[in-house]
Amino acid sequence: MTTSVTHLWRLLKWGRTLARHGALQGIERDPLTPTAVRQLLRLARFGLRQPAEPDYAAALQAIGPAAIKLGQALATRPDLVGEVAAKNLIQLQDSLPPVAFAQIRKAIEKGLEAPIESLFQSIDEVPVGAASIAQVHRAVTTEGRVVAVKVLRPGIEDEFARALETYEWAAAHVETLGGEAERLRPRLIVAHFKQWTRRELDLQREAASASELKEKMVAEPDFYVPEIDWSRSARRVMTLEWIDGIKLTRRDELIAAGHQPKALAAILIRAFLRQAVVDGFFHADLHQGNLFALPDGRLAAIDFGIMGRIDRRARLWLAEILYGLITGNYQRVAEIHFEAQYVPSHHNVAEFATALRAVGEPIRGLPVKSISVGRMLESLFSITRDFDMQTQPHLLLLQKTMVMEEGVATALDPDINMWEAAEPFLREWIRGELGPEAIAADALVDLVRTAKLIPDLIKRIDTAFPPAGAAPPPPPLASVAVIRRPPLLGYALVALLAAAAGAAAVLLLG
Repeated sequence: MTTSVTHLWRLLKWGRTLARHGALQGIERDPLTPTAVRQLLRLARFGLRQPAEPDYAAALQAIGPAAIKLGQALATRPDLVGEVAAKNLIQLQDSLPPVAFAQIRKAIEKGLEAPIESLFQSIDEVPVGAASIAQVHRAVTTEGRVVAVKVLRPGIEDEFARALETYEWAAAHVETLGGEAERLRPRLIVAHFKQWTRRELDLQREAASASELKEKMVAEPDFYVPEIDWSRSARRVMTLEWIDGIKLTRRDELIAAGHQPKALAAILIRAFLRQAVVDGFFHADLHQGNLFALPDGRLAAIDFGIMGRIDRRARLWLAEILYGLITGNYQRVAEIHFEAQYVPSHHNVAEFATALRAVGEPIRGLPVKSISVGRMLESLFSITRDFDMQTQPHLLLLQKTMVMEEGVATALDPDINMWEAAEPFLREWIRGELGPEAIAADALVDLVRTAKLIPDLIKRIDTAFPPAGAAPPPPPLASVAVIRRPPLLGYALVALLAAAAGAAAVLLLG
């Protein structure tokens, strides 16, 4: 068990790094920051030259891989870190110096339990990419297939474990502040971050996600997911089909090769809608660097470490919310929020409907091309504070992904509009899901399921169950012994904790 002294020492080092990049300026300048905390932050930056504008991404890069991943997670939380910081964190690049091939070779042989010569005819010693968690090498299998071999960086699990333990310790102390810090649930943020990183550190699970997505994308033949080589994949090594295409970041090369950016944008949007709306299982990191245009005009994706899931009821709610904002049915949108328990029941539905009207009316009557789904969702989530809405990570991941996809599609085709492309797809899906046939089928399925549950329900009559489609149960929170201190020392301690946790470094910007 790591001691509090060790946690504090790590936090001091991280806080100093954050201060060097100006990442503590938001807290220091905020008028609500206690005087003692402000003075301590000034001390933390003593003797340092700070940039005119904070660079949160650079600060987290300097701290290390776990902080980089935390920054990527925080980029999905503009409600927590503020719009400016979120945009900065979206730019976060997790490129790191590659690990020496001798270590990678050992990792491959240990992970696959076989000599590398028995697995591959050849493997390039220089990686095609080196990131915070893994690096990728091009190889040729003994059967002559060209593949990409993704290998976890040696020791990365232990490094993440140490950092996550300190994040949990810090978040528990930040939450003792109460008020806004408690509403934003920093411990839950870290718990979800821990879940995400555990998935990314298990390459066999990433391979399973790619395989599942490939099966679901049969209905979208223009969107390609590479094949997994299961015989050469394990928890720390993943081998998949080599994608020979042009990254979407290279627009000039795409045009020179004869690709139609407008067609690629349309493929991307339809594929994402198929994943998020129809299947409820979507690739949550489809930025330009993970997308390739293939020679035959198809679009291919890689990097399946971060995937999102939304159940059917939640997808219906989300679709109704979008339609309600467009059509002006704010009362129904408000009711959906209360049904989903996104808004606490002590609030008034009509008052919430009025707040939604403030979001929807500015876009009423505008041409479709002038409506941004991303900005509309951002406006919707901006009212969470007034109505004590505890943010839902599963929906925020979808929101972040929708905004990301809109940005990628717009870069390919400046005239495209996410809503214009999505509206026919959503309309048809909602008609199928809410039509009389679907309602009758759902009723029959519910009746059968209820009948099967009766014996167990009799035994558990006093147990409370959340409604179907409500926010998923939160991950377990780590047990942390919180240090108790007098007020002045408590403020100082919380400042250090907030700085090092990363999330609280920009907590008051929003």
